[in-house]
Amino acid sequence: MLVFDKNPVKNRALKYFLVVTLAVGAAGSLFTEPNIAGWYAGLTHPAIAPPNWVFAPVWTTLYILMAYAAWRVWRTTGWRSLEMLAFAVQLGLNLAWSAIFFGLHQISAALGEIILLDLAILYTMLLFWRRDGVAGAVMLPYLAWSGFATVLTHAFWKLNT
Repeated sequence: MLVFDKNPVKNRALKYFLVVTLAVGAAGSLFTEPNIAGWYAGLTHPAIAPPNWVFAPVWTTLYILMAYAAWRVWRTTGWRSLEMLAFAVQLGLNLAWSAIFFGLHQISAALGEIILLDLAILYTMLLFWRRDGVAGAVMLPYLAWSGFATVLTHAFWKLNT
């Protein structure tokens, strides 16, 4: 259950976090979508690869959870904080993975990048947890999915290089 603030300015900030975070997801899809039917379909897929239709609802849910977690922490820390910097960095790394894997077709580079992303998510989650336990907990599904995506990327790398 999402818990909102009684302050309308803080609720507007939640909308900002949602828009920015979902925009990063949409930007990633600009690299992903054009490559699904061609390049990605031509790869040897590991047995653990979910069907393509799973990714959009999972990622949309995760972006919403990320935005909510960041908003909760922002209410305590403000914009100029280590927590907000860590959030921005992991969001940038999230976008970079799509550009590297789908846009550049560089599976090995994407594998190295997603390991950095996992570490950045973990660091962000721990920083968030320190400020707001709910915010830290809300980041757990994202860390878990990114961990799975790391295993999946490794499997694609092993099967296709």
